[in-house]
Amino acid sequence: MAEAKAAAEKAVKEAKVVPQSPKDAARAEKVAAKAEKAAKAGKGEAKKTARARLPEGYQPRLRKYYSEVVAPKLVAEFGYKNKMQVPTITKVVLNMGVGEGVNDRKKVENAAADLSLIAGQKAVVTRSRKAIATYKLRENQPIGARVTLRKTQTVALPRARDFRGLNPKSFDGRGNFALGIKEHIIFPEINYDKIDQVWGLDVVVCTSAKTDDEARALLRAFNFPFRQ
Repeated sequence: MAEAKAAAEKAVKEAKVVPQSPKDAARAEKVAAKAEKAAKAGKGEAKKTARARLPEGYQPRLRKYYSEVVAPKLVAEFGYKNKMQVPTITKVVLNMGVGEGVNDRKKVENAAADLSLIAGQKAVVTRSRKAIATYKLRENQPIGARVTLRKTQTVALPRARDFRGLNPKSFDGRGNFALGIKEHIIFPEINYDKIDQVWGLDVVVCTSAKTDDEARALLRAFNFPFRQ
């Protein structure tokens, strides 16, 4: 790693020498660009290797619960002949729209920071696809934030007052479940004294189920609190 970094720095220094001709100048610019790209790639690899790894043989609690409890229950209910037919949760998407970001970009950055705290993963700023003059919206303008959780990354719904359960009809016909949260301050990760505004967010649970009934049974097996 250190040798690659030293080689990249040496190439950059050599590229910064004043060239003798236009051809040498073009060649030097290419060498400098490649060296800088290699240095950035080296930093990225260092960050990846620095990330803590899971212990060998470790199995996440929910994955173990799925293989031991949920999957057998679904096989008994729907009569799957192949274990690959058993539906699973593929990802969970948290999306936060910030309409006020049209006038103040800092609000989008604050919303993304709060969403990162909730999910435990860095949020991605979403941008507008087209311009809409009525809303004073320009193309490629920051208007929200999004986080996609996969594999071992999860998020827990906090306790809320007067909660009567999730709507069992909030499926899209393809096995995906969506719910809306009006105030993001219900999550314990958010410090109420440090926020400047309250936002709502959407939570979408994507599954590999082909029908809503299969997806509903999958989520019920995971103890999702649906209304009766």
